[in-house]
Amino acid sequence: MAEAIIRVEGAEFRYEGADEDAVSGVSVEIAAGEFVAVLGRNGSGKSTLAKLLNALILPKAGEVYIDGVAAHEEKNSLAVRKMCGMVFQNPDNQIVATIVEEDCAFGPENIGVPPAEIRERVDSALRAVGMEAFRESAPHMLSGGQKQRVAIAGVLAMRPKIIVFDESTAMLDPSGRREVFDVARQLNRGEGLTVVWITHFMDEALKSDRVLVMDEGRIALEGTPREVFMQTDAIHRMGLDVPQMARLAAELRREGLQLPPDIMTVEEMAVELCRLR
Repeated sequence: MAEAIIRVEGAEFRYEGADEDAVSGVSVEIAAGEFVAVLGRNGSGKSTLAKLLNALILPKAGEVYIDGVAAHEEKNSLAVRKMCGMVFQNPDNQIVATIVEEDCAFGPENIGVPPAEIRERVDSALRAVGMEAFRESAPHMLSGGQKQRVAIAGVLAMRPKIIVFDESTAMLDPSGRREVFDVARQLNRGEGLTVVWITHFMDEALKSDRVLVMDEGRIALEGTPREVFMQTDAIHRMGLDVPQMARLAAELRREGLQLPPDIMTVEEMAVELCRLR
């Protein structure tokens, strides 16, 4: 595995007025260039973990390092956010300007990037997300998927090494979900960005390099998508589902069919059922 660009050691966080920790003793490492999906039902701690990575909140105990910088120390918050960008669930909460290219330039302007470099960054970011043709458009006239791509471009213009997507497709229709996920995958595969993809869509997690499943503030399961989704009973106990083909395979095995436990896709299911003929 490549060197860890994200390292969390025993992180704990509790919101004011809460009786229990939202994140409790979490330790995890994520390698540079990895695409890691984080799953968990509402209240499991996954969004709190995202905020710790971006230094939006600081742990009450434990340590968080982003590319070697201590994100658990308030003095480093700005440096951490330059390295680790975040795309939120609702793009309307992240878009601040009335023109797409102006919104994309907002972050670099705020950190004092020279105007000529801002232009290059904006052009590059919009090109990376396929929104060059909409550079002079008003964001409120765009579709949900297009708005989210503009939000991603705004983060990209900051030139981060890591992007955390906090349920960034939750409010989109299937077409919008697909286009935003495809952009994230291209940035990871083509640009080498490290991606932390927080989601409740199993089909998205299935395409990641590694899956973390959070439950009650802890990491309950960790491994490749196949290793995690083979554990259907454990996943269901945590109030989550598994990919459709994994669920079907488990049901067919209970009915007596001799199917392997790691079927995840339609193609794999078709091959195995043909073998049983």
